[in-house]
Amino acid sequence: MANEYGDGVAWLRGSMIGRGGFGCVYLATLKNPRSKYSYFPSVMAVKSAEVSVSGSIQKEREVLSNVKGCSDVIRCFGEETTMGGNGAMVYNLLLEYGSGGTLADRIKKAGGDGLPEFEAKVFARCMLRGLNHIHGKCYVHCDLKPDNILLVPDARNKGFTEFRAKIGDFGLAKRAKQSKKRKLEPYWGGTPMYLSPEAVMDNVREPPSDIWALGCVVLEMLTGKPPWDDDQKELDAEEILKKIGEGRESPKVPDGISKEARDFLKRCFVRKSMYRLTAEMLLNHPFVGGLNDDDVLEEPEGIEDLNEIESILLVSEDDDDECSSDLFDDEWDIASDEDSFYYSSEDDEDNADDEVVSTISEEKELKEEDIKAGLNQPNKKAKQIPSHASSESGQRFPVSFTIPAGV
Repeated sequence: MANEYGDGVAWLRGSMIGRGGFGCVYLATLKNPRSKYSYFPSVMAVKSAEVSVSGSIQKEREVLSNVKGCSDVIRCFGEETTMGGNGAMVYNLLLEYGSGGTLADRIKKAGGDGLPEFEAKVFARCMLRGLNHIHGKCYVHCDLKPDNILLVPDARNKGFTEFRAKIGDFGLAKRAKQSKKRKLEPYWGGTPMYLSPEAVMDNVREPPSDIWALGCVVLEMLTGKPPWDDDQKELDAEEILKKIGEGRESPKVPDGISKEARDFLKRCFVRKSMYRLTAEMLLNHPFVGGLNDDDVLEEPEGIEDLNEIESILLVSEDDDDECSSDLFDDEWDIASDEDSFYYSSEDDEDNADDEVVSTISEEKELKEEDIKAGLNQPNKKAKQIPSHASSESGQRFPVSFTIPAGV
């Protein structure tokens, strides 16, 4: 059965290691692993489906090509089409192999007692860094759960844990603020256990929805039980959705964990999404602080994507700009100076214009009439605020704030 979908040009299809509605996942090894011309790792995970039903995998390929470059997101090495045993064409997505299994497997092996809190901290920090990167690329994962978190050996070997966590399975991922363009899929496209209140009640899934799901995953790591666990009976999907929506409930935060862990979870489970902390803010929370494991944040570009030129779908630069601008309210202009944020003022915009003029005037090789023509052209893009803008010209963005009662 392993070869019913055929082998690749440079790799052999091995045993099946996973199955889902999208298709199947196989272990793959290189035909000639010692070849110095090979750009693939010696072992990969290959997600496969017949081309006629491979829409979900092809969408995942598109998302992965747009969120690449983060060591906390599973890597994609490209795509390949093979010939199945029945003569059908098979689409294959070549992915990084998580030799440690999934986070769900790790929690199950703990025997219902949960993971040690330090291990949960390390995995939570990995997921936060991954989400911060994904949200920064204007995407929402929409299906964050232990089954979609893969464990890979920690190459940095700093002695924190044997494995590190990486976010995988982007089949349900979507562009942020996509609801402005077309109607979203029904909320049951995700897993009910990890859905946020706004996803259940308003059919809205944006970056804060991933933060709610992250809180559910962290709670499950710490307790060994699902976030909506009921000692009396096992809840079905409809009962869980009713609790989240009509019941206006949040997962119970247990007392048997540290004070920092309880506070972290409470900030993830704020029901009003506008008051829920972002991944960037939560990275500064004491629960995940002090690990000093951020020295390697980007993957090398050498074998990131062998099919980059032949990408199935590429998002245009205009779409990226539009998506990025939608992440903030339209009436706000925000400039960043490393880790600090400032509200911009009219003076900032004037200074930006002055810098543009001075930069142009320094180009001695340009003719005077070209300079005038360039300055008289309408500026189609939004004005950029210089990165070294003085803090005296704006107000500092509140990274820490108090959440109003009852939210």
